[in-house]
Amino acid sequence: MAHPSGEQWQIEHGDLVAVVTEVGGGLRSLRLGDLDVVAGYEADEMASSGRGQVLVPWPNRLRDGRYEMDGTTHELPITEPETGNASHGLTRWEGWRLRERHDDAVVVSHTIHPRPGWPFHVEVVVAWVLDGSGLTCTTQATNVGDTVAPWGYGAHPYLALAGTPAAQSRVRVPAGRVLLVDDRMLPADLVEVGGTPFDLRDGEPLGERDVDNAYTDLERGDDRCWQVEMATDRLVSRVWGGPGLDWVQVFTGKARDEGGAPGVAVEPLSCPADAYNTGVGLVRLEPGQTWTAQWGLEAQRV
Repeated sequence: MAHPSGEQWQIEHGDLVAVVTEVGGGLRSLRLGDLDVVAGYEADEMASSGRGQVLVPWPNRLRDGRYEMDGTTHELPITEPETGNASHGLTRWEGWRLRERHDDAVVVSHTIHPRPGWPFHVEVVVAWVLDGSGLTCTTQATNVGDTVAPWGYGAHPYLALAGTPAAQSRVRVPAGRVLLVDDRMLPADLVEVGGTPFDLRDGEPLGERDVDNAYTDLERGDDRCWQVEMATDRLVSRVWGGPGLDWVQVFTGKARDEGGAPGVAVEPLSCPADAYNTGVGLVRLEPGQTWTAQWGLEAQRV
């Protein structure tokens, strides 16, 4: 029987086991022994709420599905009717090609061909690799067309709660500013986190916070990476992001009501919502240019 998410490519290293899917080229599951590191979905299910998906050539929402590029206005289909926006790019439900497969790594690719509303041509290659430190995702996007292409990237892993109530999980986000949004989930104001409910720098329990916001001004280590940490009763999980990923979206709203696979989304981003219109974090990918970024997941038992 065919799976809704297509071919299933499993990779392993020690106690870590991950599954990457043909549909969307994303991460369906990641386990450390008998514990889920990400709150994914089953092989006989479609991905729900963006779980593990690759969000290209833009993450988050695009106002009215409209934008201007070098003097030309483009219009994309509205994929989120409740907000009237185009959401999370063009490749979530497309088939990706298998390029390489090893015991501990898989490389997949997808060509975003020109189409109405997005007349550009970009080849995307994503490598998922397990090693002793965890899972690393490396993404390369190459403009194979002859015009400048607008580019944004996002990933959408949900960290599993390992049986701990969402309100009791402790999340640390080392960010100085947070992007407030309006009722359409579009940018309203970029503010300092201090004195707001969005200040998660001390790793306090989430409590009743309802967060679905992008953070920036991220504190980076000597390796030039930022790190968001979530601690539960059984597991400490970390999402890290390297250069080129200057934003991270934290989403707690679904953690209370999705039963079965609860989790908190921690999403590495190259840009926030509506970057095609605001220009914030937007990459102008020149013909022949390749954009590259890395992020990863680490986990350890408590």
